Amino acid sequence: MRIEIYDPALCCSSGLCGPNIDPVLLKMNDAVLALKKQGVEVERFNLAQQPKAFMGNPDVRPLLTKNGKKILPITIVEGKIFKTGGYPSYEELCDALGIEPLKIKPITLVKR
Repeated sequence: MRIEIYDPALCCSSGLCGPNIDPVLLKMNDAVLALKKQGVEVERFNLAQQPKAFMGNPDVRPLLTKNGKKILPITIVEGKIFKTGGYPSYEELCDALGIEPLKIKPITLVKR
Protein backbone atom coordinates (compact mmCIF):
# COMPACT_ATOMS: atom_id res chain seq x y z
CA MET A 1 0.00 0.00 0.00
CA ARG A 2 1.44 3.33 -1.07
CA ILE A 3 0.51 7.00 -0.84
CA GLU A 4 2.38 9.92 -2.38
CA ILE A 5 1.66 13.49 -1.31
CA TYR A 6 2.86 16.37 -3.46
CA ASP A 7 2.85 19.35 -1.09
CA PRO A 8 3.00 23.02 -2.02
CA ALA A 9 6.21 24.85 -1.11
CA LEU A 10 6.68 24.38 2.64
CA CYS A 11 9.45 25.63 4.92
CA CYS A 12 10.38 22.04 5.81
CA SER A 13 9.41 18.50 4.81
CA SER A 14 6.22 18.45 6.91
CA GLY A 15 5.43 22.16 7.15
CA LEU A 16 5.49 21.84 10.95
CA CYS A 17 8.07 24.52 11.57
CA GLY A 18 8.04 28.23 12.18
CA PRO A 19 6.00 30.23 14.67
CA ASN A 20 2.53 29.58 13.20
CA ILE A 21 1.80 25.93 12.45
CA ASP A 22 -1.11 25.34 10.10
CA PRO A 23 -3.58 22.97 11.83
CA VAL A 24 -4.33 21.35 8.44
CA LEU A 25 -0.67 20.34 8.12
CA LEU A 26 -0.65 19.07 11.69
CA LYS A 27 -3.71 16.90 10.98
CA MET A 28 -2.07 15.57 7.77
CA ASN A 29 1.10 14.72 9.65
CA ASP A 30 -0.93 12.82 12.26
CA ALA A 31 -2.61 10.90 9.42
CA VAL A 32 0.79 10.04 7.91
CA LEU A 33 2.03 8.75 11.28
CA ALA A 34 -1.07 6.58 11.70
CA LEU A 35 -0.85 5.21 8.16
CA LYS A 36 2.83 4.35 8.56
CA LYS A 37 1.98 2.57 11.82
CA GLN A 38 -0.47 0.48 9.75
CA GLY A 39 2.24 -0.48 7.28
CA VAL A 40 1.37 2.01 4.54
CA GLU A 41 4.31 3.46 2.64
CA VAL A 42 3.82 7.24 2.60
CA GLU A 43 6.13 9.56 0.72
CA ARG A 44 5.83 13.34 0.73
CA PHE A 45 7.37 15.71 -1.77
CA ASN A 46 7.85 19.43 -1.10
CA LEU A 47 7.74 21.74 -4.13
CA ALA A 48 10.34 24.06 -2.58
CA GLN A 49 12.83 21.28 -1.89
CA GLN A 50 12.06 18.61 -4.52
CA PRO A 51 10.82 20.26 -7.73
CA LYS A 52 12.28 17.44 -9.84
CA ALA A 53 9.87 14.96 -8.21
CA PHE A 54 6.94 17.09 -9.42
CA MET A 55 8.28 17.47 -12.95
CA GLY A 56 9.31 13.81 -13.10
CA ASN A 57 5.86 12.45 -12.29
CA PRO A 58 3.76 11.97 -15.47
CA ASP A 59 0.50 12.51 -13.55
CA VAL A 60 1.58 15.49 -11.43
CA ARG A 61 3.48 17.48 -14.08
CA PRO A 62 0.51 18.12 -16.43
CA LEU A 63 -1.79 19.03 -13.52
CA LEU A 64 0.73 21.53 -12.21
CA THR A 65 1.47 22.93 -15.67
CA LYS A 66 -2.23 23.40 -16.48
CA ASN A 67 -3.49 24.62 -13.09
CA GLY A 68 -0.46 26.13 -11.37
CA LYS A 69 0.28 25.83 -7.66
CA LYS A 70 -3.41 26.09 -6.68
CA ILE A 71 -3.77 22.39 -7.64
CA LEU A 72 -1.49 21.46 -4.72
CA PRO A 73 -1.47 19.42 -2.64
CA ILE A 74 -1.92 16.39 -4.87
CA THR A 75 -2.46 13.03 -3.19
CA ILE A 76 -1.86 9.81 -5.10
CA VAL A 77 -3.15 6.53 -3.65
CA GLU A 78 -1.90 3.28 -5.16
CA GLY A 79 -0.68 5.10 -8.30
CA LYS A 80 -3.91 7.00 -9.00
CA ILE A 81 -4.72 10.66 -8.36
CA PHE A 82 -6.97 10.65 -5.30
CA LYS A 83 -7.37 14.32 -4.37
CA THR A 84 -6.10 17.71 -5.52
CA GLY A 85 -6.26 21.19 -4.03
CA GLY A 86 -6.56 20.00 -0.41
CA TYR A 87 -5.50 17.22 1.91
CA PRO A 88 -7.73 14.17 2.33
CA SER A 89 -8.67 13.09 5.82
CA TYR A 90 -7.14 10.07 7.49
CA GLU A 91 -10.48 8.29 7.23
CA GLU A 92 -10.73 9.01 3.49
CA LEU A 93 -7.26 7.57 2.95
CA CYS A 94 -8.09 4.46 5.01
CA ASP A 95 -11.25 3.99 2.96
CA ALA A 96 -9.33 4.34 -0.30
CA LEU A 97 -6.83 1.72 0.88
CA GLY A 98 -9.51 -0.59 2.27
CA ILE A 99 -8.12 -0.55 5.81
CA GLU A 100 -9.75 0.20 9.16
CA PRO A 101 -8.78 3.49 10.81
CA LEU A 102 -6.92 3.15 14.09
CA LYS A 103 -9.08 3.80 17.15
CA ILE A 104 -6.19 5.62 18.83
CA LYS A 105 -3.98 7.51 16.39
CA PRO A 106 -0.43 8.63 17.10
CA ILE A 107 -0.17 12.40 17.40
CA THR A 108 2.51 14.80 16.27
CA LEU A 109 4.45 16.41 19.07
CA VAL A 110 5.51 19.93 18.13
CA LYS A 111 8.33 21.65 19.97
CA ARG A 112 7.86 25.36 20.57
